[in-house]
Parts: sequence; structure tokens; C-alpha cells
Amino acid sequence: MEALANDPMLPRRYRVLRTWSELSDVRTMELQPVDGSTVSFQPGQFNMLYAFGVGEVAISISGDAADESKIVHTTRSVGAVSKALNSVADGDVIGVRGPFGTAWPVVEEKGRHVVFVAGGLGLAPLRPAIYHVLNNRQDYAGMTLVYGARSPQDLLYPYELQAWKARFDTNVQVTVDHAAPGWSGQVGVVTTSLDRALAGVDGAEVSAFVCGPEIMMRFTVSSLKALGVTEDRIWVSMERNMKCAIGFCGHCQFGPDFICRDGPVFRHDKVSRLIVKREI
Repeated sequence: MEALANDPMLPRRYRVLRTWSELSDVRTMELQPVDGSTVSFQPGQFNMLYAFGVGEVAISISGDAADESKIVHTTRSVGAVSKALNSVADGDVIGVRGPFGTAWPVVEEKGRHVVFVAGGLGLAPLRPAIYHVLNNRQDYAGMTLVYGARSPQDLLYPYELQAWKARFDTNVQVTVDHAAPGWSGQVGVVTTSLDRALAGVDGAEVSAFVCGPEIMMRFTVSSLKALGVTEDRIWVSMERNMKCAIGFCGHCQFGPDFICRDGPVFRHDKVSRLIVKREI
């Protein structure tokens, strides 16, 4: 029985505490183990969520690692499994395997100016790391968040963004590609906001965590390097079609690495030569 309990391929039963809509095709759910045990993960890791009778899919954890009573996932409906997960109701039970993967090195980067750059749904995998820095703000020289979305209606966690912007010890820049009536914020790509946000900041003191579409991450990394941030202080979260989550099936192979086992968080100088290769 103990061997089965420790089997990484065996889902555990989690109950949906509550679920709510974020965007038209995006929902967030809070989950708790049916057996009443606590949960533990590191910011940046992911779980395999299993909709019984449909299948499972890799979803980044988007809650606060300091809260061991529940685990939080934000999911976009893009396929059969994610649509099934986004159809669950409070009290339903789903399967969970994990956590898996590498983490954002927020603890290791204490004392530095931490910069988060997110695009679209990329804010969800970064949110646990943001929570950690905010919960331990005194340990960091500075904190900046630059977040971009297609439109004001596509902004994720808008109420939290407002709360973070209201803090005196953070610099939060939000931009959209296309404005809408009533939008008084910034319009443009994240790199323009990034240049503005880091004006006067010594790039040598910056540690950057980046998550979003790959093209956005490539341009963001170029901007960070132009601002003096060294590649060994830039981390990116990669997304691939992860099936087993333990480096066994090969679906998420990325050059010599497996995203599920060696990622999803990578130091940029370790994968930069692979990111630019179309066939990979």
C-alpha cells in the first residue's frame, strides 16, 4: 500500500473547494486532498490534473505556497481535458499527480531586485513566486512586475493587480496591446513598459523571472540584457506537451532536456541556443 501511495503515476483524489470564472475561457479552482492531508509545492512547479473519464493535463500551480491547506490552479479551456476541468462544480472530485518540475529560485535571489515579466496567462505560473516575494518583501532590494495582455478584458487577476499596485514597496506596470473605452493605462508591448519600469535600476542587481508566449519571452530577454541584466540572472518557464511528468514518455523533450523533469523553469543561458531553433 505504501508503494502505491508513493507511485508518481497514481493520481490522488482532490475535492474542489470552490471554482470561479476569471475570463470567458479561464477558470480558477481551489483544491484540497480528500484524505485531509496538507499540500506542499515550490513556486513554479506544476501538477497533472485528471478529469476522470477524460484524461489529464499539466497545469502550473498558481496559489500561495505558504498556504498548505489548499492548492490553486488557473486553467484555460483549450482541449477536451481542460474543458472538462473547467466544468467541475464545488464539491466535485478530480485526480491530481504532483507537484513536479523545477521552481523559480526566489529564495536563492534574496537581496536582489526581483523583476517579474508576464504575458497573458503567464501570470498564473508566476503568481506563487510573486506571493513569496510579497510575503517576504523585506528580504529583497526591490520588486517590479510588468504584465501585458491583449486587451483590458484579458487581464488576469485584475483585483490583485490593483492591490499590488497600491503597495508602496512594489512597482507594477500593466499594459495592453489594444485599448478599450475607459482604459486609462498603458498601451503597447511589455518591453516598452519594462524599459520604463527599470529606469534608474542597476541591471547587475536584477534577477528576472519571465513567463508568457515564447516570442514575448525572447524579446523580453533581449530587453533585459540591454538593460544590463546578465543571462545567468534570467529564468524562463517553458511550456510543452507534458504527458507523464516524470521524463519517461518523451513527449516534452527539449533538446537534451525534458520540460517536465528538467523544467519547466530554466535559467535562460542554459536553453537560449535551443529556443531559437524552430524544429525544437
